[in-house]
This record gives sequence, C-alpha cells and structure tokens, in this order.
Amino acid sequence: MPAPTPVVRLRHIAAASGVSLMTVSRVLNRSPHVAPTTRERVQRALQRLGYRPDPQIARLMSRVRSCRQRRTDSIIAVVRDDVPDDVLHDAAYRYVSIHDIRRRAELHGYLAEDFHVGRGGLTARRLVRILETRGIEGLIVSPQSSQALVSQLDYARFATATFGYGLQSPDLHRASTNMTRGILMATEELVARGYRRIGLAISKWIDDRSDRTYSGALLNYQQGVPTNRRVPLLLFPDNRIREHADLFCNWMRRYRPDAVISFDTYVPDWITKRLKLRIPEDIGLVVHDWVEPLDGFAGIDHRRAEVAAAAVDLIATQLMQNERGIPAVPRQILIPPRWIDGGSIRSR
Repeated sequence: MPAPTPVVRLRHIAAASGVSLMTVSRVLNRSPHVAPTTRERVQRALQRLGYRPDPQIARLMSRVRSCRQRRTDSIIAVVRDDVPDDVLHDAAYRYVSIHDIRRRAELHGYLAEDFHVGRGGLTARRLVRILETRGIEGLIVSPQSSQALVSQLDYARFATATFGYGLQSPDLHRASTNMTRGILMATEELVARGYRRIGLAISKWIDDRSDRTYSGALLNYQQGVPTNRRVPLLLFPDNRIREHADLFCNWMRRYRPDAVISFDTYVPDWITKRLKLRIPEDIGLVVHDWVEPLDGFAGIDHRRAEVAAAAVDLIATQLMQNERGIPAVPRQILIPPRWIDGGSIRSR
C-alpha cells in the first residue's frame, strides 16, 4: 500500500518562502496589502510544495471574514448617472430598479444605497472620496445617460459589477439578459403564429447595451428564411425615438413586415394612427422590453430582478474574496429571458 501523501501546512509554505504565516494567509486571501515580489515568492512555494486548501476550512473562514467586513462595509453603492434632460431618461428606456437590488443585497447581509453622479454637481472624483470615507467597497454601476459619467470613476479600490454593456469601458464584471435567446425566442413564437416577415426596430443604444445581440440574433434568424422574407434591421440613429416617426413609417411602407419587435412607447401610435394599421389584425407587435404594466402586449421579459440578483452576487463574491479593481478577466452572467404572450399578436 502506498504511503499517504504528506499534508502541506501553511507553516511549510511560510518556511519555504521566508515569510510569516500571516503573509501566507494574506496571499491566499488575495489581500492587496502584500508586495508583488513577496506574493510571487509565496505563490511559487505553494505550487512547488503542491499546497491544496481544505474547502471546509476555506468556507468557514470566508464566513468569518464576511461577518467582520459587514461591521463597516455593510452598504453596496448603486451608482447611476443623473444628467438633466438626457435623452436616455425617455420612457422608452428602462433600468434595473433599486428595489430588486436591495432585495438580493439583504440576503447577503448588505444594504443598497443609490448614488447619482451629476446630481447636485456631484462629480465622479467627489463620489469616490465619499464612498471611501464611508467605508463602502462594493459598487454596482448602472449608466443611465449618453455621457456615461460613471465611466470616470476610479475603480481601483472597489468590488464592482455593471448591468449589460452600456458601460463599455472599463470592462467590469457584468450581469445581463441574454437577448440572443430573447430575439430568437420571439421569432420562434411569431413563426408559430404564421408570421413570415418579421422586422426589428430599436435604437443603436439598445443594441449596443446588449453587446449587439439584438442585431446578431436577427441576422441568425434571417439566415434560415428565404431572402424575400428578410426585413432589414431598423436602427434608430440616435436616442430621440419620438423624433423618428417618419423613419419608422417609411421603413414599414418599404419593407412591409407583418410583425415587428420594437418599443411599446411611440411605436403603437405610429402603427395605428399614422399607418392606419390594426394590431394584431393587420400587424403583430412584440414589445422588446416587456414589464408588468404592459399586460396585453406580447413581449420579452428581461427578468431584471434576476439580473439584479446576479450583479449583487458578483459583488458579494468579490468582497468575500478580497477582490478589488478592474478585473483581468471579467465574469459575465447571462440571465435567460421569458416570453410573454399577449393580445398584440395572433393566437396560435
């Protein structure tokens, strides 16, 4: 019978790398308070000696550290832009609510508090000083203006996550709805109801915020249908949706889709009042971002409560493991959307 493999203890790592037990512990816990050369020396010793952490002890120590942190770090900051009269304040655009964030944060033992860059002259630099003074280390970033003021924050000392891809830089951990699945699900439902010319009309901001998954999914769908059934994508050139009635109506007249995936704001009036078409008798309408007040419309539910929960989980994990700053490899969580049937399309 082979001899059992000797257990490598932290004291063995400390002796091999010429540091204290505390330093080894800090390296294992990803503490920022270790010199890079020392960290590298300890990591080489860990690899050379074949150290393997005990998962039971690791979980226990994570709970201990988590409880100790919450005495001072009990708040997750939800940072948003607030630029007066910004076009992204239009009712056509929706965001994750603070209530959904708070609900998940409380399960982790945290509170969630809103902060608004731009409101009352609050700058990104000033906000960082406020957060540091209050001992807040977790940030959920939700850009809500075309100026993306939140991109100016110094993220070096914070555990961070964002929603979707509205914030392109820096590249943070993200939670988002899987709109590739959402658009393909909507086209499948429409085809099952006999629709043959399916159009998509959204703004460039919406497509960008989804990492171009709206347009990518539509192109994927169109590859499987004859060319005479393909309706070109309509991307409104800017976020002033209300100003593009003529563009939408001209697109409708030229390409004659029999079903449209688009906004619940403005588009229904353009269809019924300007084009004189009946919904759903003449054309089907699927709301690309369905919420509960839209009962009666068919649509794609982004399940924002689940997106909020995923972002909070990303923050809680980073705080537990002492991860701070812009990640080298950002994690991305995609939440599957939900199809909502409604009277704005034909029944099966």
